[in-house]
Amino acid sequence: MESIERGSAGSARVAIVGGIHGDEPAGERIVRRLADELDERGSGSGSVRLIVANEPALAAGTRYTDADLNRVFPGDPDSGDYERALAPRLAAELEGMDAVLALHTSHSAPPPFAIYSDPTESVRRSVTGMPVEYVVDSSRLRSTTLDSVVPHTVSIEVGRQGSEEAVEYGYEACLAFLRAHGALDDDPPTFTETTIVAGDEEVPKGGGEPHVHFRNFEEIPEGAVFAEDDVYTHRVEEEGVVPILASERGYEEIFGIYGRVQGTMTPPASDGDGTTGGEESTERGSTAEGSAETRSTERGSTAEGSAEETAEQP
Repeated sequence: MESIERGSAGSARVAIVGGIHGDEPAGERIVRRLADELDERGSGSGSVRLIVANEPALAAGTRYTDADLNRVFPGDPDSGDYERALAPRLAAELEGMDAVLALHTSHSAPPPFAIYSDPTESVRRSVTGMPVEYVVDSSRLRSTTLDSVVPHTVSIEVGRQGSEEAVEYGYEACLAFLRAHGALDDDPPTFTETTIVAGDEEVPKGGGEPHVHFRNFEEIPEGAVFAEDDVYTHRVEEEGVVPILASERGYEEIFGIYGRVQGTMTPPASDGDGTTGGEESTERGSTAEGSAETRSTERGSTAEGSAEETAEQP
C-alpha cells in the first residue's frame, strides 16, 4: 500500500483510494494523476490523502492475490492471506477522515454510479457533489466492504473496466468530490439531486451461455425475464425492480443485483436529513428479504439466500 499526502484548500481531511482490485488499474492511474497535479501544501488546515491500495494485485493484473480485499473488512492483521492482513492497515490509514472516496470499475455497462452503506452528512455531500445520477444503498447486501466499515466512505463505479473513458470520468469525479468538501477551490462545487436505489438481492448465475436483457437502472416489467443461462431463468414477478451491475460475463457467480428506487438524495443545502422518501426507503429495506422471495427463478433454483453469495462486484 502506498499513501501520498497532499494539501487542501479547506479544513476537511479527505482521502481517495484506488487499486483495491488489481484488475481495475483505472483507480491507480487516477490517484497518481491527482498526486502529480495537486499541491503538496494547501492554504487550508485540512489534507488530501491519496492511496494505492493493493500493489501486488495491481502488479499481477489480478483482482486479488489471496482474497478479495473488498470482501474481507475489517480483516485480520495476523492472517497469512495478504488482503486479510492489508484490510486493517488500509482502514487505519482512513481513520478520522471526514470523507473517503473509493474508485472502482466493472464489466457492467454505464452509467457510472455511487455506492454507500451509511448515509451520513458527509456521504450526502460526496454523492450529490459528484456527477452521478444514481447512488446504490448497499447496506442490506454485505458488511465486509470498505464503505460498510470505514465511516463517511462512498464507492464509485467510474465506468467499464479497461476503458479510457472510465479514467477520464473518474478523474473528473474525484475533482468534484474534492470541491464538494472544500479541498479544491479552483471552481465552486456543483450539487444535484441523486436517485437512491436500494440493492437487496444478488442474482445468481449458473453456467452455459448467459444472456442479460435489461440495462442498469432500467425498470424490468413485471413478468419479464431479466437474465438467463443453462441453469437459471430469472423472471421478475413484481413491479419496480431495476438491475444493478448487470453483466453477462463480468462476474463468475452473479448476473448482477436487483434493486428498487427509494427516493432521492438531496444536496447539502436542503432541509431535513438529506433524502426525500427516506422513511419509505428504510421501511422497504426492512421487508426486502420477503419481497425477494416473490421473485421466482426457473429450472432448478430459487433466489432465496443468494444475497449471501460472494459476488465479483465492487
